[in-house]
Amino acid sequence: MGLFDRFRNRRPGTGRRATAADTDHLRNWTAQRRGVEGYLEPQTLVTETTLLLIAHDGEWTRRRIESPSAAGRFTSRLGIPLYEVAKVGYPQRMRDYQARQRILRRRAQRAADERP
Repeated sequence: MGLFDRFRNRRPGTGRRATAADTDHLRNWTAQRRGVEGYLEPQTLVTETTLLLIAHDGEWTRRRIESPSAAGRFTSRLGIPLYEVAKVGYPQRMRDYQARQRILRRRAQRAADERP
């Protein structure tokens, strides 16, 4: 085997494929939150197409999905809007949520460090 043989004939996103468990997770997550919107993330060299769901407060989850058309069908069935990340970007509320979570983790770590 040559040095670059492992990279030949490699298709983009040849990692793990979307499964029923992924779809179930997305469906259950949406049912437990309000104001959910879907954001389609395109296939990359590393991952398959993914669907990012973001709730009203910025909480989010991401899972693989079969294709962009499957994402459209999925979000239509759930009655949530679908946006393409490549066109609209990520919403500010997602970044704000991440910043809040980071602060909470730091506070929890400091509290744990101060305990005897």
